[in-house]
Amino acid sequence: MFSGIIDDIGTIDRVTTTDAGRELRIACDYSDLADGESVAVNGACLTVREHGERWFTAAAAGPTLDRTMIGDWKKGTRVNLERALRADGRLSGHIVQGHVDGVAAVTAARTNGDAWLVEVEIPEDLRPLVVPLGSIALDGVSLTINALPTPDALQVSVIEYTRRHTTLGALTAGDRVHLEADVIAKYVRSLVTPYRRAVGD
Repeated sequence: MFSGIIDDIGTIDRVTTTDAGRELRIACDYSDLADGESVAVNGACLTVREHGERWFTAAAAGPTLDRTMIGDWKKGTRVNLERALRADGRLSGHIVQGHVDGVAAVTAARTNGDAWLVEVEIPEDLRPLVVPLGSIALDGVSLTINALPTPDALQVSVIEYTRRHTTLGALTAGDRVHLEADVIAKYVRSLVTPYRRAVGD
């Protein structure tokens, strides 16, 4: 489990195909990783296969490649990194599983006063899970939904600190991001769906 608080920006420095899938070697600032540890890479939970001083490798298999943009990553791609949350750690963001729900297109990114406003399309199946001032993870970053400018888009306001310490500050219209909806909203939808069907909603 993660909290969506990015603790490093890594860079892909090698991409290969192995028996484990599409394997990435990622340059980072971590020096004390362990084999089998989970790291969220742009919001996708991946397992550390090998590691060394300021680098680690992780692989993505077919189902993960189908739901993410990992298949498009190449040498030089910058990625948000977060190590798994400790049980005694602070939950500074929100509960993020590292299970990417889908890929969404950025429709606008602009400055408005001291805010960096980013608008992102919402995949149709996730629209019921998105509410104003609710939580969302974009490329692994925990964010608050600022507004819903249209029924099929959400807007987040990215603070200056987050712009500097994640890859979100470089987003432009047409870019794509990993999107993970709030897990609590997912469970609520799952629990109420049978009752909604029963009353014909």
